[in-house]
Amino acid sequence: MSEPSDTPVLIDLNADVGERPKALADGTEEALLRLVTSANVACGGHAGDPETMAATLALTKRLGVAAGAHPSYPDRAGFGRDSMGMSTAEIERTVFDQVHTVAGVAHWTGVELRHVKAHGALYNDAARDRGIAAALARGVARWSREVVLVGLAGSVMLEVFKAHGFQTAAEAFADRAYEADGTLRSRKHFDAMLTNPGRAAAQAVGIVCDGMVTAFDGRAIPISARTICVHGDTPGAPTIAAAVKAALLARGVRLRPLGRRDA
Repeated sequence: MSEPSDTPVLIDLNADVGERPKALADGTEEALLRLVTSANVACGGHAGDPETMAATLALTKRLGVAAGAHPSYPDRAGFGRDSMGMSTAEIERTVFDQVHTVAGVAHWTGVELRHVKAHGALYNDAARDRGIAAALARGVARWSREVVLVGLAGSVMLEVFKAHGFQTAAEAFADRAYEADGTLRSRKHFDAMLTNPGRAAAQAVGIVCDGMVTAFDGRAIPISARTICVHGDTPGAPTIAAAVKAALLARGVRLRPLGRRDA
């Protein structure tokens, strides 16, 4: 019988940010960023403009949080949560434009972008469709391949990203309900979000420490993730993130940002 390993479990805790100017103004964004290790900064597709990008990136720099780009379908009216039927060439172009824009702001603020994570419908579509995932990868590659591409744990998008030469990070969600096939429960359902901090924390611990998540129908499904997300626009996001972080630390999990290989 083998002895238990003393090697700590490592995980990144990320949040989608730069999406709501009010959250920047009232301190909610800073409160959330103080709890996570990586930040996905909206870069104009569904939210964000140069001013909010600069303010958000300045916060990540001050707080020591790893920053990444958070591109989406160009759908500000729908907050990037509706599929748009764009061609793969159009997806490649908008992803490049958005990432290039936030990278320019990051350079100006003295921040290095470490990762890219798609938002909303673009993320969900790429998780199911290899063509869309490839377009996303090509759009990022037109800017740089020296970043981590984040994708849904267990999905085809991670395979496609690797085939395009990227380092990848499988992502799971503390504040989203899962279907039995490992996909996220649609936001069209009222119970798609986990807004109870204790429930979100328990889900995160199950994913990170036990490699399992309980689907909406009660089925336990295996899952392996390198990063856990708390959405910045979830009601009470800082409280949820605090509960998730505390629960993980209590289990001996060590938090580290994406893009760093040190143990």
